[in-house]
Amino acid sequence: MRWDPTQYALFFDHRSRPFFDLVGRIEHPAPNRVVDLDCGPGELTSVLARRWPDAEVVGMDSSPEMVERARALPDRPANLTFTVSDVREFTVEAGTDVVISNALLQWVPGHQALLERWANGLEAGGWLAMQVPGNFSSPSHVLMRELADSPRWKPELNGVLRHDDAVSEPGEYLRLLRGAGLEVDAWETTYQHLLQGKDPVLEWVRGTGLRPVLAVLEPDDADEFERSYAALLAEAYPAGADGTVFPFRRIFAVGVKLPAA
Repeated sequence: MRWDPTQYALFFDHRSRPFFDLVGRIEHPAPNRVVDLDCGPGELTSVLARRWPDAEVVGMDSSPEMVERARALPDRPANLTFTVSDVREFTVEAGTDVVISNALLQWVPGHQALLERWANGLEAGGWLAMQVPGNFSSPSHVLMRELADSPRWKPELNGVLRHDDAVSEPGEYLRLLRGAGLEVDAWETTYQHLLQGKDPVLEWVRGTGLRPVLAVLEPDDADEFERSYAALLAEAYPAGADGTVFPFRRIFAVGVKLPAA
């Protein structure tokens, strides 16, 4: 699936808030190596490199387009590198003190096993921080799945979209990471984003959740799907005088590896 860094960068302020809420809970004072999995276009990974200027900071992403954009960042810190990498193949190398997974794991079926493997690979004092969207039961996703499952679209889109079991609940992540020897803080937040412009929720999901549909459909069919979907979204998320309110639930977990007993 190809990613569009420009489309993804729309609503950057809104999309970046969970990242700052996540990494703000990481209390490592001076890590040697920090890995940002699914780094996207790299702006937020640069924040990590500036926070820990003495650390080796590595941004990884499976999208060559995203990594190309990240490598072209102006004023990229000297301690920051980017690489194309499949998260399913990532292992925690010795000396890695912080692993961050921001809005990634919802794309990976069975990601709970990956989390457990990463947690087990951490050395004592190492930190693991993850955040996933928890909005798969929200109208934005329910309507997309229902439309994809309609007689018009099911032949082309059957099995393309993720369902409401794409992520776990906060308590499940807490138990999983505690079982791997971490002291864990897990929580959820529902942000109330006020979006502007025509069809703003459609513009939002074009950068993320709608990508699998757009990757499968031919351009004319994609336009038709978007028109039908936009009409459903406009009813579910009516515009007000000051914009469109878009509630977005996020699930977080941050943990530090405890010394072996």
